[in-house]
Amino acid sequence: MIAVSEAQKLIEAHSLTLQVIEVNLEEAFGHYLAEDLNAPISLPSFRQSAMDGYAIIHSEAKNLKITGQVQAGDVEVPALNPGEAIRIFTGAPVPELADTVIIQEHTTREGDNLILNQIPAKNANVRPVGEQLKAGDLALTKGHRINEASIGFLAGLGFTSIKVYKKPCVALLTTGNELQERGAPLKPNHIYESNGIMLEMALKRIGISQIEKIKVPDTLEATVKAVKKALEQADVLLISGGISVGDYDFVQEALSENGVQEHFYKVNQKPGKPLWFGTQADQSVFGLPGNPASSLTCFYVYVLPHLRLRMGSKKPFLEEREAILQQDLRNPHDKTLFLKAGVDQNRIMPFTGQASSMLNTYAVSNALLIIEPHQTEVKQGDTVTYLDLNF
Repeated sequence: MIAVSEAQKLIEAHSLTLQVIEVNLEEAFGHYLAEDLNAPISLPSFRQSAMDGYAIIHSEAKNLKITGQVQAGDVEVPALNPGEAIRIFTGAPVPELADTVIIQEHTTREGDNLILNQIPAKNANVRPVGEQLKAGDLALTKGHRINEASIGFLAGLGFTSIKVYKKPCVALLTTGNELQERGAPLKPNHIYESNGIMLEMALKRIGISQIEKIKVPDTLEATVKAVKKALEQADVLLISGGISVGDYDFVQEALSENGVQEHFYKVNQKPGKPLWFGTQADQSVFGLPGNPASSLTCFYVYVLPHLRLRMGSKKPFLEEREAILQQDLRNPHDKTLFLKAGVDQNRIMPFTGQASSMLNTYAVSNALLIIEPHQTEVKQGDTVTYLDLNF
């Protein structure tokens, strides 16, 4: 067995970034930028009013003559002279000599006469050219994950398409004769298949939608064929179950027959010890434990960062945070423990029900508490580290 840190380093070392593609801005959501983007224009590109009110030349005068009006989108902007005011609206261009906008709530209008009830500060409510950023400034960096705010920001800069890293096609291969699809009464000694849909939803959560699902019976011939088929169409293959060394576990042999190189098998952790990772050229393969909680833990700790790296992320791992432990814990296993837990206001409580088969506690967890092998005893009140599952 290898340590968690060593397994993560091997995954980083074998995480080839996928090819660069150019996509329309509307299709960029969830992708990672493949290049730095510089602003082609300043934001704003002209002096804007930040409020509805009146554009003025700052002075101590409290009575001004209203000589015109300017709205957002107006191409022609009226001239302004000392002693005058221009009615102006939010987003409208500020007249050339105006240096201040007084909000309408601080004024009284009597026909064309404007009374200032209070004198505003000079430059108030005027957005200068380049207030947000100037033309040529770095807008977003390579490796940035595009979200709805990014798209709005880039649209405001005039971008119609950007270069991003391709998202991987992922094949989900599930094994196990005991697995039964939902929708019919459960057969004797069977279980409803849950890992496939769980992993599918986890993939979709990080923005991967190109997912091929394959179900394979527990025979060597079928497993070899299924792995071959998956490797023909996927960048990443996730295999659920069949990775151990039982009489009906054929995954390792099938991977070997398909030329997949093993990088590690078994990690010194609980749950999820029987984790397998390998590559074939630019494709990567994970053999995940069949127990649902083990499978999901391995996804969060290893598969998710690997996929993020392949998509171009610069911060692929789940964020580590600290909290105050609310009960004593023992670790007699000399392993890294990943414990399903709840965090609330900087206090963390591991749940009862840590078995690798139990998803009921995972369903309400927002954290994975990390206990290192050397931490044989951790006391209530100690500061501990956890992985934040709110990503």
